[in-house]
Amino acid sequence: MEIHFILCRPAVPGNVGAAARAMKTMGFSHLRLIEPCDHLSQEAMMFAHGSHDILKNALVFESFEKAAAGLEMVVCTTAKERSAKHAYHSSRDLLEMLEDKASSLARVGVLFGTEESGLPNDLVLDLAVSIPMYGGFPSLNLAQAVMVIAYELSPLNRLTKPGKDMSKSGEGWGEMKRLAETVLTEAGINKGTPLYHRIMERLSTTGANDIPLFLSVLSRVAGSD
Repeated sequence: MEIHFILCRPAVPGNVGAAARAMKTMGFSHLRLIEPCDHLSQEAMMFAHGSHDILKNALVFESFEKAAAGLEMVVCTTAKERSAKHAYHSSRDLLEMLEDKASSLARVGVLFGTEESGLPNDLVLDLAVSIPMYGGFPSLNLAQAVMVIAYELSPLNRLTKPGKDMSKSGEGWGEMKRLAETVLTEAGINKGTPLYHRIMERLSTTGANDIPLFLSVLSRVAGSD
């Protein structure tokens, strides 16, 4: 499973560099940037000590939709509840949730918002996580948040490949998500509505053992058998 860290409109080059360093320290290398500041500046390179390759190889996009292309699941990190559309999980539970779907997910994005205002409320996301913090203290800055999530997910780098690569066979979570989108749209439950996002969020918590069952049902409803 590949974890792609996505920084949405980061404004401080030093934060991008420090985020790259945090990623590499925990064994990750895929960085995506949405309308970033100068991530190759001297300041960014200085904070990315030993991680210049991650900055140089970072993919730059002009929108969230383009940055999320090719990712089967996108997890957002937030310090506050953005809306009623999502259930909010602890970052401490994220590893277990992804491990349980290791055989059916190939690429997962973890999205981080801007330093000042976080993430827009209208983004279409699969899962929302928050980092537990002591009440009354300021939230973590961008690079610190990346480090915490990278640390929490670092055990994924020691996972062995499953015997059956469900992501290639079309039987993984990505296929289930595609079918669910089709079924919901045909039922008149459209993207942008609270019910749609709530259903998709709940599907994102489905364990690997239950994915074949949901695929079977959704395939029949969608008439794709």
